[in-house]
Amino acid sequence: MSAVQTLKLDARQRAMLDEMGVKVWWPMPEAVEATPVVAEAQAVTAEPPPADAREPYVAETPVAPVASPAHALAARPAAAQPPVARPAAAAPLAHGAAVLVETPRRLYADAGTGPAQGGWLVVADMPPEADGRHGEPFAGDAGKLLDNMLRALKLHDGKTPVHLMRTHRGVAAGQPGSPRPMAEAFEEHAAALAPSMVLAMGPLAAQSLMQSADPLGKLRGRAVPLHSVNGVPVVATYHPAYLLRNPADKARAWADLCLAADQQTPSN
Repeated sequence: MSAVQTLKLDARQRAMLDEMGVKVWWPMPEAVEATPVVAEAQAVTAEPPPADAREPYVAETPVAPVASPAHALAARPAAAQPPVARPAAAAPLAHGAAVLVETPRRLYADAGTGPAQGGWLVVADMPPEADGRHGEPFAGDAGKLLDNMLRALKLHDGKTPVHLMRTHRGVAAGQPGSPRPMAEAFEEHAAALAPSMVLAMGPLAAQSLMQSADPLGKLRGRAVPLHSVNGVPVVATYHPAYLLRNPADKARAWADLCLAADQQTPSN
């Protein structure tokens, strides 16, 4: 038996020991043993049961949209719609009143006293400046490149007439000397100049003259007769401003110029 169980003193004995200066420590088995039990019970109570810990997560899961097939289909309306094909262009992209041309201007007029008719008619995409007017044909880097291209063909000596017709998109003002729609003005100018070769520089000029919506890359590299101007051939090529941004295409542009020059060579 333990000391706690054998040592049993009454009140008088405890008082006598206290008078003798003997201190007796009285264990409290019930209190000591109850404390860990209470603490352990509190710890167990503080721990949330595993089932309760999973319940909020399950409650927050959006189950309703997944369980409903109609809702899932409504969330993807684009997948249910078939792709819509774009209709092919039935008319030329650049033909009509929106494409304007200016009165042709002769280039290298001071270099010689050649004939006014025949030669080359260069139709180039050249929109006007902010004030509505055009600058000099050979101004700027694009103008200098155009000059170099024509000089490479020996067209700067004035013996062969070269006329420049600028084209751009806009609204015809109806004023004398103002740009006119290409549909009604080109044939009139071409009849007066009687060119033997038409060079279209840029997509707007090429698509308008060739009556095609194909990109310039598909229109260049071949000579197409203009039936409205007595079958005069037209050759499309890149615009000088485009060549400045894409110098790798200068070789293709030079091939186009050589093709156009070959149309000028008289047959033996």
